[in-house]
Amino acid sequence: MKISSLILAVAAASVLAAGCARQRGPANEALEKIEASLADVKEDAARYAPDGLKGVESQLERLKQSYEAKDYENVLAGTPQLEKAVGSLKQAVASGKEHARTALALAKTEWESLSADVPKTIDTIQARVDTLSKSRRLPFGINKEEFEGAKAAFESMKSQWADASAEFKQGDAVEATAKGRTVKGMGDELIDRLKIKTS
Repeated sequence: MKISSLILAVAAASVLAAGCARQRGPANEALEKIEASLADVKEDAARYAPDGLKGVESQLERLKQSYEAKDYENVLAGTPQLEKAVGSLKQAVASGKEHARTALALAKTEWESLSADVPKTIDTIQARVDTLSKSRRLPFGINKEEFEGAKAAFESMKSQWADASAEFKQGDAVEATAKGRTVKGMGDELIDRLKIKTS
């Protein structure tokens, strides 16, 4: 009986080994297919869907570990879900690209308005600052400390507008517009602080 049991154990091990060997090829092929599919979208995913990319890469790494441990059955069982995750990642990237295109178009339109208005506001404030700097007495409602603070804020405003303009020229319309919007707000505040009359 001992011999029979040993024969059965060896036979079972042989069957198991053969089964593993048969699963190794499909498991390897499945992983390679997913890696190739992920490679097609990885660069864009890092930009438009970084969190989704991390999730997919984490799942892929776990399946690779299963493969190295020769747990091919687990690899084959997990690849369909991972394929779906890669598909979802591709959809997220496509959505992110569309959102970016829309944001860029809106930013460029807004920049046209900002690039027309902000320089005029800067000229208006500059003229007011120059006039008050030459005046012996500041107008009612503006003391010396407030005027000095306004001048410092104006210098910051001009510097930030220069940065925004440079970024727009470099092709980053979205970031440039965001900064330009902030600069416009600074200008509106300075017009109020310096008691500038606007028609």
